[in-house]
Amino acid sequence: MKKRGILNGPLSGAIATLGHGDLVVVADCGLPLARTGPVVDLAVVPGMPPFTAVLDALLDELIVESALAAEECKGGPVEEWIQPRLPSTDYISHEQLKSLTAAAKILVRTGEQTPYANVILRCGVPF
Repeated sequence: MKKRGILNGPLSGAIATLGHGDLVVVADCGLPLARTGPVVDLAVVPGMPPFTAVLDALLDELIVESALAAEECKGGPVEEWIQPRLPSTDYISHEQLKSLTAAAKILVRTGEQTPYANVILRCGVPF
């Protein structure tokens, strides 16, 4: 058994395949997800697991070069969650964000029910 880090087998395995420039979507439970990459559905009940818990777990394991979130989240709780974790996040329309999910290598569905609780992470490299 793993000692630390992400314990979910499909998510842990998918993370191990990521390379520079790959996209990872962290989504609320309502975002329509394109079926281009593996969808790791962590949602158990409404609100569980929360967006922030999943994002924090991913940020502990990934090198993130950049991030995208929806303009529509600005001024609300989602921006408050994202800004301290990913201060250089760029914002695009929710429609643009939804269309970019088709390019993601991993799509992670949380139980979050807060509107626009979605972020796209672009993987970096440690060197």
